[in-house]
This record gives sequence, C-alpha cells and structure tokens, in this order.
Amino acid sequence: MTSQDSNRGSDSPTFGPSATLGMLRLRADLLDFTRAFFRSHGYWEVETPILSQDVVVDAYLEPFVTRGDSGSDCRQAGAGNELFLQTSPEFAMKRLMAAGAAAIFQITHAFRRGEIGERHNPEFTIVEWYRTQSTYHEQMDFVERLVTGFFDRVEKVRGEFATELPSTRPPHPPRPFPRLAYDRAFELALGQTVLRSNAGELAELAQSLGVDVPPGLSPDDVDGWLNLLLALRVEPTLAKSPALFLYDYPPGQAALARIRSDESPVAERFELYLAGLEICNGYQELTDVGELRRRIGVQAALDRRDGNRPLPAESRLLAAMQAGLPECAGVALGFDRLLMAAVGAQSVAEVMPFPNDRA
Repeated sequence: MTSQDSNRGSDSPTFGPSATLGMLRLRADLLDFTRAFFRSHGYWEVETPILSQDVVVDAYLEPFVTRGDSGSDCRQAGAGNELFLQTSPEFAMKRLMAAGAAAIFQITHAFRRGEIGERHNPEFTIVEWYRTQSTYHEQMDFVERLVTGFFDRVEKVRGEFATELPSTRPPHPPRPFPRLAYDRAFELALGQTVLRSNAGELAELAQSLGVDVPPGLSPDDVDGWLNLLLALRVEPTLAKSPALFLYDYPPGQAALARIRSDESPVAERFELYLAGLEICNGYQELTDVGELRRRIGVQAALDRRDGNRPLPAESRLLAAMQAGLPECAGVALGFDRLLMAAVGAQSVAEVMPFPNDRA
C-alpha cells in the first residue's frame, strides 16, 4: 500500500473520499466475496431498473421523484410523467420471479429520502435476493451463514488493510444467532406483550415508562406507538446481543410480507440486529394480488390523511402477480451497514467513498 493510500480518509478535503482507500479496497474484496457466496448457493445475479415508473409502496420509505424525458415510453409513466429512484429493487425482482426465476440476487444502489445520519445515507448499497419454495426461517439460516462468512473474510484479509481499519475489532457473532419473537422481545424488555394492545394501552405504557412522545404521533396510531417503544425501550436491550433475529412482526408492519392468522395474527417478517444495528429485513413474501392491491389502497388513504401525495396505485408487479407469483421468501440487506458492523466503523461515511455531504 502506498503512502498516498494511507493518507486519505475522513479528514481529507471534501473533494476526497470520506473512507480511506484501504477501506474501499476491502469493500471491493467483500463485494466479490458476497457475489461468490450467492453463486455458490445456486443464485444468479440480475440487474433491474434503478429509475422506474413503479415504486415500492411502504409507509416508512419515501422515494425520490424525477421527471421523464419526452420519449413515448415516458409519456406512459402516468400523471405528471413521473419516474422514481428505487427504494429497493423488490418490485422488479418479483416480476422476474413471476416470470419463472427460482433463485436470484442483486447488488445495487437504492435511494430513500430523509435518511441521513451516522447509520443512513440517501443513496446506499443494497443486497436483495429471492428464492422459491423457501421459508423466512430458512432465510434466517442463510443470512446467518452469509454474515458469518462475511466476518470470517474480514478477519482473513484484515492484515492487508490493518493500517486503514478501526483499531477496535468487533466481536465475531457466535452461532447460532438467537431468534426472538417480536411480542416476546417486548415482554422481556417491558414486562408485557403488545400484539393485542390498542393505541390507548400503548400510549399508557409509554407514559408509564417515561418515554418522550414526539408531537406528531397520532393518538390512534398503533404502529407508531409500537415503533416508538421498540426504538426507545426494546432495541437497547437487543443491542446486548452480538447478533439477534427479531421475527413475527405486528400485522400492520407487514409491508409486502404474508400475514399468518394465529390467535394473534403476525407478519411473517424478520430483521437481523448486529449489536443493535439493523442489518436486513426478510419476508415470507405476499403472493395474493388482491391483498397487495388492498394494502396499496390503505397506504394511499393514509398518505392523503397525512397530507402526502399517494404513490401509484397500479404497477407492473400487480400485473405480474395476477399471472402468478410463486411461494417464495426474500431478504434485503444493507451492505454498508454490514461492512460497518464487520470492521467496527461508527458511521457509513467510514465505509463508502462519497456520502451525501460529499456527493
């Protein structure tokens, strides 16, 4: 490594990268590792549009909107000729699954408005994959193998980049990674389960715990109260574990996951936390086109209520699912965050060349 390599980093002028060149070389190595890992497990790599008339409809994701050009195809994009930078390649990848793909992955850039901070950047690298005839519990197994291999790879090549990496080594997450149901996590952290609670009961719980309530939180927003309690009172307890899967979320937080009709219905969804840092989100995928259309309608109504412009109600995914989306499970993983966790970085700026303030 040259002296020029080692002298650049977060303290360089704003025309330079925020990450050191050694870190970026390690990043390139781990991108190679990730691709090889998926190929070795029977997945093939796909590319889908970053700019599309379709967009994932999710209450917690806000896309960037741009204008199409004057071409005839763009005139078909809808009112105002709007196109969206993708918050995830989910819609397009599921169209490939509906066309007959059985095991696919993609490493691409995704874009989300309003996500800026130590752990967020509006443009980031996402690893997303889908497999037919797979369950979300099997995908937890797969994520565990991927993350373990990722940490192993960092340890193996760390010496090549030793002067460039944080001096504090994060603990290697021991296997198996524990799995904790969402309701059980609340019971352990707060002394009670919450899946059957209404908004008033959750508000009382928050008050009893001394939680600071943001002024914009609606008194009848069940999922808003759950997210508040999760972030401020439950997630700090999850941070005590080097790795932990949280699974079976409230049905109101299903997004595009299937809902299982238990005594207390749950969304068949999981997230992986590494020392409290959210790394990935996995679903037993919704395959019912009527239910997807209903959820899009519900989200549009909420957007109108909150004064936001609803996202498109129609999409090519709906048409593909009408033709038939096979039973499958899928996962979206933040590559930048996984790299942060594996090297002990404190911010995404340490592991990418040009974050938002240098872009």
